Amino acid sequence: MRKLININESWQFSKEEMAERKDISYHDQDWVTLSLPHTWNAIDGANGNDFYRGACWYRKVLSLPIEEQNNRIYIEFQGANSVTDVYLNGQHLGQHRGGYSTFRFDLTEHFAFGKANVLAVKVDNSHFDNVYPLRADFTFFGGIYRDVNLLVVNPIHVDLLDYGSQGVYIVQEKVNKEQADLHLHVRITNELQVESKVRLCVDLFDQNGDHVCYRAADVKVDSREMKRVDVGLTIYNPKLWNGLKGAHMYEARVSLQQYNDTLDEVIVPFGVRYFKVDPNEGLFLNGKKVRLNGVARHQDRKDMGWAITHEEHDEDMELIKEVGATSIRLAHYQHDQYFYDLCDREGMVVWAEIPFITEMSETELTGENAKLQLVELIRQNFNHPSILFWGLQNEIQIGSKHEQEVRKVVRELNEIAKKEDPTRLTTMANVFMIDDEDEYNYMTDIIGYNKYYGWYNGKVEDFAPWLDNFHETNPHISLCVSEYGAEGIIEYHSEEPKVKDYTEEYHALYHEKVWRIFEERPYLWATYVWNMFDFGANIRDEGGVKGRNNKGLVTYDRKVKKDAFYMYKAHWSDEASLHIAGKRYIERINDVIDIKIYTNCEKVTLYVNSQKVETVVGDKKIVVFQDIKLEEGTNHIVVKGVSEGEKFEDQAWFEKVLEPNRSYEAPVDDTNERVANWFDIPEYDDDELIEEVEIPEGVYSTGDTLQELMENEETKAIVVKTLGDITKVPMYGMMKGFKVDILASMADENEEQDSQSLFSEQRLKRLNRDLIKIKK
Repeated sequence: MRKLININESWQFSKEEMAERKDISYHDQDWVTLSLPHTWNAIDGANGNDFYRGACWYRKVLSLPIEEQNNRIYIEFQGANSVTDVYLNGQHLGQHRGGYSTFRFDLTEHFAFGKANVLAVKVDNSHFDNVYPLRADFTFFGGIYRDVNLLVVNPIHVDLLDYGSQGVYIVQEKVNKEQADLHLHVRITNELQVESKVRLCVDLFDQNGDHVCYRAADVKVDSREMKRVDVGLTIYNPKLWNGLKGAHMYEARVSLQQYNDTLDEVIVPFGVRYFKVDPNEGLFLNGKKVRLNGVARHQDRKDMGWAITHEEHDEDMELIKEVGATSIRLAHYQHDQYFYDLCDREGMVVWAEIPFITEMSETELTGENAKLQLVELIRQNFNHPSILFWGLQNEIQIGSKHEQEVRKVVRELNEIAKKEDPTRLTTMANVFMIDDEDEYNYMTDIIGYNKYYGWYNGKVEDFAPWLDNFHETNPHISLCVSEYGAEGIIEYHSEEPKVKDYTEEYHALYHEKVWRIFEERPYLWATYVWNMFDFGANIRDEGGVKGRNNKGLVTYDRKVKKDAFYMYKAHWSDEASLHIAGKRYIERINDVIDIKIYTNCEKVTLYVNSQKVETVVGDKKIVVFQDIKLEEGTNHIVVKGVSEGEKFEDQAWFEKVLEPNRSYEAPVDDTNERVANWFDIPEYDDDELIEEVEIPEGVYSTGDTLQELMENEETKAIVVKTLGDITKVPMYGMMKGFKVDILASMADENEEQDSQSLFSEQRLKRLNRDLIKIKK
């Protein structure tokens, strides 16, 4: 029978790269001893400094008793970032390229049973120009950051070398309320020297442990071969996987039997469901409309990076459940199998995706590694009922010089996904600048856009006309908002919140306004808050916080739920919610203030310093008690709510002060402006007005990308003179693939008229006037 042996404990680790470290005789006693999961970037990966990217070594001694010598031994890594080479007793077993999926190697031929075996693993998170992601707005933590196991199996077993999959695929051919017709594909491997006959048995059990179906087949497998066996099954009156309404799970026990012995057994949890997405009404799950109120999730945690355990996964899921979300976009890579299992059990609808993000390789134009990671993602996650959507790319248009090749790769990724799994829908997340009628909108089954009106460009209210115009232009295309959000730092506060003040109040107000727009548009098949949690993004330096993206509804350490968290909880959750916004804004200078409550209670009553002020009746979600007078000193605020006869209470304390608390102000000079001034802007010394510049063919202009302009010495000098040396800022890698005209489109009307703003009309005209003198 199959044995799974976890080997997380007692590894030796060194940051120093030396080729001989793979050798069995190498002395590693002076290395650091640690246990997995592990990353060497737990601290430096999210502090705004350069984080270590390079090759590191892990070593461990393995042994198995001589009695196991007739079995096969495999090693399984559930995640190591990003290029991993594995050696046993000095012999190179193979290399895996990609940091997020499960991969396995066969140790058997080099394993000495009954003796000590030295496993040496080199993991490298350096930049590789053909391993994705190449560049992105999150930290690429290095290390063996998920579990490592040994698998001991009979020479005849369910295949372990099929792209890290379970070797069993449960295809849902036809599912309805009356029956679920299933087709099982089972891959059987025979490592013996002779042909063998086995009996394949498939037992299905429901969530209560009741036996619901059984099938068996006799199978002959040639020596040293793999054979795929297909088995059809039907579950009558199935209990459907119905998301939050009831996430019923079945279990398939797939076993190989021979002469009364069970040679191998694989247990596969799965659920049955049917679904569709309608361009006008969104998702229908098992025939009923389901609103996908979604959040996106990165897998890292403060001071842990990606090296998190089941405990952290469980905590994340509990917070996502508490806010009332019905869907999770697992960005921007394959997540831990444990978290997909959680999504299955908790009824979360999942968008799963690969890290084909921001930039495609300039040296390898066929996207082979992206295609490999897509096959791994689909095969390893095929049986998870929570996954309804395969994501093929995220903003790949930003940094890709070879536009036609990128489009071709995306089309081919879609073809691979449909071939691997025709039962699910494909999708992708377009960067905001993609035109409504661009081909990208028609490559996948359904589509998403990352839009940040009210933060990076425009104003929040711009969401409404854009959404309606897109839907009118593309009435047969199912649209979602795959990312939206704003930075919110809980130290900063304001009575008059505005864009780029980084206050908790603007963060909450932004989400209030956006959600009001989204909930009125039933044709959106989903919306995903960016992000559920703050996360490490080493290139960032915003609002006085380095190395972090602070758009989360919950802080990086999961200790604080921001006010916006409770705004969504009031709208999304079925559980009673009552929260006073602005609690951390303690010192107030105004004599009267508004007190805002996020709640789904039927009745809310406000008390100030033990005096009842007002009662509001009705399902308001956002209740504002206006012009509340503050007394000198401390003011005790209590709000009481009633929901279905049950009483709830929240409280806060505000101090009436004479002088404002300056620590509530973010260290930025340009509040109320767009958040894209990433570098210093040269000032002009003259008032010359430039007329409109006609741009002929064959010359440089603002229609070229920053990268193209900075790669030519003549045009680089012009750009530096006009815009500043943009190559010296951390965000240049994210910006370089944008055409200057596109970056300029992010400016608002006031900036266009301000001659000293980055992308004013005059500055762009000056840039074009000088650039068109340079021929390509």
